[in-house]
Formats: sequence, structure tokens, C-alpha cells
Amino acid sequence: MGTAHDVEQDRSAVAWALLVARVVVGVIFMAHGSQKLFGAFGGPGLAGVVEWLGPVGYLVAVDEFFGGLGLVVGVLSRFSAFWLIVDMIGAIILVHGKNGFFLGPKPGVEYVVALIGLLAVILLAGPGRFSLGRWLRLPRHIALE
Repeated sequence: MGTAHDVEQDRSAVAWALLVARVVVGVIFMAHGSQKLFGAFGGPGLAGVVEWLGPVGYLVAVDEFFGGLGLVVGVLSRFSAFWLIVDMIGAIILVHGKNGFFLGPKPGVEYVVALIGLLAVILLAGPGRFSLGRWLRLPRHIALE
């Protein structure tokens, strides 16, 4: 059993680790979402995504950009993580699953599974101490974390 100092040090390390996980995965999704939503970084834009995926393209583009934003700032983090996991399961089913596991000319599921792993940590543990959702003055029954 650790001392009180050890426990506090562990809590601090977990808070920082959750911040790093949230920001890294959030920036990745914001970048991919901005490709799909706005056509940034050489992306297809919303019209291209909807042409490719049909009406689900609207949900994917909005989920990736705004879900990523929510993770970066720490608002609705669990909600965002859940729906981004659903998004990534869809990516496995529709795009990456048929290409095997490894990355390559036709990327397999390896990268997507890594993203799901990061998102699962946030879904299970919440956003951590360093999140905007912790500071918003809203009723506690509203799940902002």
C-alpha cells in the first residue's frame, strides 16, 4: 500500500496522461473531420464525403470534427469518445477491414484499432482533472465529462 504522497502522485500522473490522450486523439479527429467537413488539408469536403458515404457522411464529418474538438477541450468527452468509437467501427466495416491488419498502400485496421484503444481509455476513465467540463457550472446530472 502506498503512502498518501504516492497516491497523490499517481492521481496527478493519471490526470496528465488523460490530458495527453485526449489532446492527441482529439487533434487527430479534428484534422480528419476538417478534411471531411471543410475540405481542409486536401480533403474531399462535405459534398465529397456525402457522395462517397451517402447521408451517413454528414454524421461522420460532424462527429469527427466536433467530437475531436470536445476531446481537446474536455467537454462531453465520454459522449465524444463513444460516438468516435462507433465511427471507427464503421470505418473498419466499410473501409479498412477488407485490407487486413497492417498499414500499407491499402491501410488495414491497425491504426483504427489504436485510435479505438485511446478512445476507450477516455470513455472508461473520463476526461481527467484538466478539462473544461469540470469547470462549467451545470448540474452534475448532465454528463459533461
